[in-house]
Amino acid sequence: MATSRAIGRNVHFYVFSEPDEPLGGLRLNPSVTAKNFLYMLDILIVASGPYRVILRSAGVDLRPTDDALTPGDYDIRPYSRRTTIAITEEPCITRILSRTLTGRDDFFRARVRERDGKCVITGAVNGNAPINIWRGFEAAHIFPLSSEEHWLQKGYSQWITNRKGDRDTGINSCQNGLLMRSDIHQSFDGFDFSINPDDGYKIICFDNNPSGIDGRMLDTICRESRGEEGARDELLRWHFRQAVLANMRGSGEPSFEMDFPPGSDMMGEILSGPEPGKRMEAELFSRLKG
Repeated sequence: MATSRAIGRNVHFYVFSEPDEPLGGLRLNPSVTAKNFLYMLDILIVASGPYRVILRSAGVDLRPTDDALTPGDYDIRPYSRRTTIAITEEPCITRILSRTLTGRDDFFRARVRERDGKCVITGAVNGNAPINIWRGFEAAHIFPLSSEEHWLQKGYSQWITNRKGDRDTGINSCQNGLLMRSDIHQSFDGFDFSINPDDGYKIICFDNNPSGIDGRMLDTICRESRGEEGARDELLRWHFRQAVLANMRGSGEPSFEMDFPPGSDMMGEILSGPEPGKRMEAELFSRLKG
């Protein structure tokens, strides 16, 4: 069953000329500042000219400060009457939980484990790493393995600097991976939170922050500053952009069920849910690659 990302929003944004029709919104967590919100709106809004963002209840322009964002309704108002305002139609990838299934994925997992040794989101260290037990920790792809065709079409391989030959697409490079607790991995793949490399690698949650990670910083052990081993900022930036699209545009993208215990009707649940074609394509591609 898919759940709505619009439930619990306490921030909404509008074109000033349609004050009753929100373009989208946000469940506000403490990590989101006025500057963060304006950055997110730049991802979402397509405008033919400059515009202002006004907190409706106060009638004041929002400035790009580090002050916490105030809940409420925000109106987007262009400086010129000739300026058009619209919401972007940039596609958001249908994402499933990324699992390592093949031999080349085993190499990916080993490299990410060796580099990180802990959940780079929560800071939880795997004390069993010296005896090679990794239960509860998973190597997560930043860009999903199930969308490798899209990866190739967009030329994202250019961001990977440690590919092994021309046939290596780079999607299983440790530069496209982060080690996480298993539950955190699910939330990451569901775009429930993301990391903004342009704001000190701050973690921003788009859900109710049940794991208490909102406002933390990505561990330095896996950052691009580590050189050939570090996760690429371009990929973190891509994931953050996708998370903004998934959570803030319109009523949000469907938040898919990922828990299919043995005996459950996975096929039936996917086919009866939202966007069954895209979801099935992603699931089948992942399994065929395995």
